[in-house]
Amino acid sequence: MSKVDNIIEIDGAQGEGGGQVLRTALSLSACRGVPVHIRNIRAGRKNPGLMRQHLACVKALAEICNAEVKGASIGSRAIEFIPGNIQAGDYRFAVGSAGSTTLVFQTVLPALLLADRPSQLTLVGGTHNPLAPSVDFIEHTFLPVLRQIGCEFKMALNSYGFYPVGAGEWTISIKPPSGFCPLKLDTRGQMLNAKARCISAGIPGHVLTREKDRLLRRLKWPDETVSIRQVESLGPGNSVIIQVEYPPITEIIESHGAPGISAEKVADEAVDALRAYFDHGAPVGQYLADQLLLPLCLGAGGSFVTGAMSEHCRTNIAVIKQLLDVDISIEEQKPDRRWRLSVNTG
Repeated sequence: MSKVDNIIEIDGAQGEGGGQVLRTALSLSACRGVPVHIRNIRAGRKNPGLMRQHLACVKALAEICNAEVKGASIGSRAIEFIPGNIQAGDYRFAVGSAGSTTLVFQTVLPALLLADRPSQLTLVGGTHNPLAPSVDFIEHTFLPVLRQIGCEFKMALNSYGFYPVGAGEWTISIKPPSGFCPLKLDTRGQMLNAKARCISAGIPGHVLTREKDRLLRRLKWPDETVSIRQVESLGPGNSVIIQVEYPPITEIIESHGAPGISAEKVADEAVDALRAYFDHGAPVGQYLADQLLLPLCLGAGGSFVTGAMSEHCRTNIAVIKQLLDVDISIEEQKPDRRWRLSVNTG
């Protein structure tokens, strides 16, 4: 029986119907070596089908696992992905727009963690985008947790890429673990450090000053804990990044400027998100919770405590269960505020 005879059907409209269904299905298809047919791609979005960054995910993973792909074009609402063998290597992937390079990275990472030797990636496109983790989040929040389960990384941000121009670049080396360790993240412990940075390119300097003033006014932190920095980027952009460090975890909270949005509103958005993180008391924020599922399911499992479960996370769990024989249990610790997710790989 050929691989295509065992093709698994994935409905991209399930749950929140976004790009995560596509990315998770592709990642697990490559890792398991089973073909998938994904239909109704991004059916829950205003502009359904493959956008440029989603197409970049498809092409990048296809290159890594020598896959045969049908339907990979802008606007396509269905693709067939037939994976071959995973190949470690030195890869360069360009989104071709300000689309998120970090989402491309997270799509190909699970396969490269299962490769037989280290790999290096160079990613070109958006580095600080709305609705996607920034390179700062990857470096300070996501990768340190994966190091706890046995992975090794070295990364460098070469240039910033803000929406809508993009053209940023970063590199990362990935050393697969000889064996995965289970993860246990139950509590935060006492805060060790807190700081914030306001970065921008190609916009007036007073924007950063106003953002810093707003952060200091609302957070009541010492002046030296908030820095401002003009960075080099092909296009203009602005981000506020708050970093809070605990013994087992560092959380990155971020907001991004856009035309018509005041500096004060950008700062307020970050502070409000930080207060929500403080309020639920869990070590793992809602975005990291979703992103940890694949590495744990493909590794040795484990558990973590997070804030209120997002629809994004629930959708991801549903897709994972279609493709992996794994037990993911959800226990409510505090009504509508805190949950424990446990992954048993059996």
